[in-house]
Formats: sequence, C-alpha cells, structure tokens
Amino acid sequence: MRETFHIEVLGPDGEEIVIRQSVRAGSLEAAQERALRIFARARVPQRREEPAQAVRVIDGAGREVFHRTRFEEGD
Repeated sequence: MRETFHIEVLGPDGEEIVIRQSVRAGSLEAAQERALRIFARARVPQRREEPAQAVRVIDGAGREVFHRTRFEEGD
C-alpha cells in the first residue's frame, strides 16, 4: 500500500525549508531514495549561494522518519 511522505530540504541555517515535496511511495526505503536524490540536486553549487544542510522525510502522521545532513554524506 502506498503512503504519503513529505520530503523537506533544509537551508544553510538548518531551519529554513528550501524545498518541500510530497511523494507517494510504497515503502519508507523508496521515500528515502527519493529524498537523497532531491538532496543531491539541492546541493549543486549553482543552485544556491550556500549548499543545503539536511534533508528529512516526514510520514503522513507528521513524524520524522528519516534525517540526513550533508556531513553524513561525506562532504
């Protein structure tokens, strides 16, 4: 069964949401993969003056179920 997840990319200050996208996915793993692709695009130097700091996935109940910072990615 597909579930709605909300993907938020956080800006340089760690609080400002620079991208918010809702996706329907069959599993949390699929939503995480999508979030990481969006996060990679948000960190491209031409995209913003400063790179995005983190990405998080929130489930339909409003709970944060995944969080990754750019430092965990190896930047």
